[in-house]
Amino acid sequence: MPTIGVLALQGAFNAHAQALRQLNADVREIRLPQDLDGVDGVVLPGGESTTMSQLLLSSGVFDVLTQRIAGGLPALGTCAGLILLAKRVLDARPDQVSCSVLDVTVRRNGYGRQIDSFEADIAITGLETPFTAVFIRAPIIEEVGSGVEILAMHNGAPVAVAAQNVIAASFHPELTSDVRFHELFLHMISSGSTARGAR
Repeated sequence: MPTIGVLALQGAFNAHAQALRQLNADVREIRLPQDLDGVDGVVLPGGESTTMSQLLLSSGVFDVLTQRIAGGLPALGTCAGLILLAKRVLDARPDQVSCSVLDVTVRRNGYGRQIDSFEADIAITGLETPFTAVFIRAPIIEEVGSGVEILAMHNGAPVAVAAQNVIAASFHPELTSDVRFHELFLHMISSGSTARGAR
């Protein structure tokens, strides 16, 4: 099984690590640039995107992470992780950074505040039955580029997308006992395909 690095600077990284270990992946927590050496994929978890952005810069991880993903390292981003991967981020702080490797436009906290959190059963490409998606201060994907595949929709808006070596979601797949979304990511790595080939 592959070695998956989970960005462990802030946010829900433990839940991602648990889901990946349940699928027999070797998990490494990423806190320093050298932690990325030798990983087969990387997960950018949910959390507070502005704080994560600042910690990525202060730890020195940001440049190395961006270079690796731009060079083909498979990446999974959820909620704040989606924001960190997006090329265009609306309502971001001026000092907030993004890896800019996924051709989407997202709006921070587009689904509202913590009190507006909700769950929804959604159909995801590659999964035979609906997936219960947990939305917490989730970003809205407002636009997708021509090379981006929409994997799931909710109320007319994309909530899961994939392009080349990147798969991302507005929701938190790690906050359920259903590990199928992580399984899609691992299949993408093992098959050398995008999420479209994970069916």
